[in-house]
Amino acid sequence: MSGSCSFACSPISGGRCSGPALVSDEAVCFYLVEPETGVVVEKGHALEGRSMEGTILVAHAGKGSSVVQMDGLFKITKHGKGPVGVVLRNPDPVFVSALLIMEIPSVYAVEESFFETLKDGQTIELDADAGVLRLLSR
Repeated sequence: MSGSCSFACSPISGGRCSGPALVSDEAVCFYLVEPETGVVVEKGHALEGRSMEGTILVAHAGKGSSVVQMDGLFKITKHGKGPVGVVLRNPDPVFVSALLIMEIPSVYAVEESFFETLKDGQTIELDADAGVLRLLSR
């Protein structure tokens, strides 16, 4: 792939950002992320040992109660160690509420070809206001 590819999506929380993709096919619980480092500490998770800091988190779904998700995300962002944006494949009310309250640019209802094309670490430009994701070539 050369240049970039664009994909339509629907906004959860508006805004624009860019960063490397941090891809998880597993549900994510922000409470199991170390707030001071942004590193996922959940044992056996696909993202265990990896930092969310400055990434566009591409997540399958969220897991955990509203209090757990909100508290975890609040602590991570308070330390500046959270994702700058989120692409959510299967939005659930708890995850969506946390993203809205924390005002993290985020989208869902992304074209399936996005997930087939995306590579972990690939740069994503997310424009939730326009409903567009752009994958930049590596």
